[in-house]
Amino acid sequence: MYNLTVNGQPFGTETDGETPLLWVLRDEAHLKGTKFGCGIGMCGACTVHVDGRAMRSCITPIAAVAGCAITTIEGLSPDGTHPLQRAWLATQAPQCGYCQSGQIMQAATLLKDYPQPTDANIDAVMSGNLCRCMAYVRIRKAIKLAAAMQEAPRV
Repeated sequence: MYNLTVNGQPFGTETDGETPLLWVLRDEAHLKGTKFGCGIGMCGACTVHVDGRAMRSCITPIAAVAGCAITTIEGLSPDGTHPLQRAWLATQAPQCGYCQSGQIMQAATLLKDYPQPTDANIDAVMSGNLCRCMAYVRIRKAIKLAAAMQEAPRV
């Protein structure tokens, strides 16, 4: 039995320890926001937070995250009011949207480390998250808007 916390709630699974976290989240926890992209940790579509840090869930065995706190896109802000979610909507960042949950989860870690990121910060941290629609300019714009939203008081 592997016990962890998923989006603030206790969660346990008896699956094989080598099962990727992605499939436990999607098939057992029924959290479909985290996407399967490549299966080798190269595209970033499966990005979740493990103890507050971005991690590729498609290559992370469930045994490696036992006892950890996992946050998926559904847990980032259940009501969609996280600055990144609001900025994504305001800038119309996604085109097809498939990679966007991974992009947002990676961007959340970026903003923890760089509250006012430069283009170089954004490019360095986000370079492992691929977008087949090439929406990178809109994604950068959304990240900068989210950074500004974090600084401004919410009314």
